[in-house]
Amino acid sequence: MPPQTDIHKLLVDLQDSAEDAKAALLDLTCERLRRLASRMLKNYPRLKRWSDTDEVLQAATLRLYKALSSVKPETPEQYFGLAATQIRRELIDLTRHFYGPEGLAANHHSDSGKILTGTANPEEPAKLVEWESFHESVEALPTELKMVVEQLWYNGLTQADAAEVLGISLTTLKRRWTQARLLLADSIREDSHDAQ
Repeated sequence: MPPQTDIHKLLVDLQDSAEDAKAALLDLTCERLRRLASRMLKNYPRLKRWSDTDEVLQAATLRLYKALSSVKPETPEQYFGLAATQIRRELIDLTRHFYGPEGLAANHHSDSGKILTGTANPEEPAKLVEWESFHESVEALPTELKMVVEQLWYNGLTQADAAEVLGISLTTLKRRWTQARLLLADSIREDSHDAQ
């Protein structure tokens, strides 16, 4: 995890619209974003056929760079929240692009012969819709809960590190994490029920 003091300094520089501060922030968090992109792609095995970690990382980093021109986060918490939002939006857009009704992946058979050998585990489009729904449900959470999900799920921080970044106690973080998971489960259940 990058030192908080380095991030604070760059965020102060960013308030003065320093282009080099934007580049330095992205350099400082690039590896965390790469791990996040890799971890998230594991939930989309068929998406890996069409897009890899570096492509997701590049697109999310471009989104973040553009966002930093108009959004000036003042704290590491706000910065990492903005970064997590860009990853989430990129994953949603990739899912829609490749697996939407006219998407290339949705209309392409790609089992590499595994179905014939009985080793295939094809991911159904419904699973991709569920992940898209999950990301959208995270976006709709109350801010204090969404920030916890962003730090733990999207940024991959430990609970102790996330509590430090968010400036809250570990007990508060655990309570908010539980609330967020319950709300997400309810939201996903509602979406599944509506789809039937």
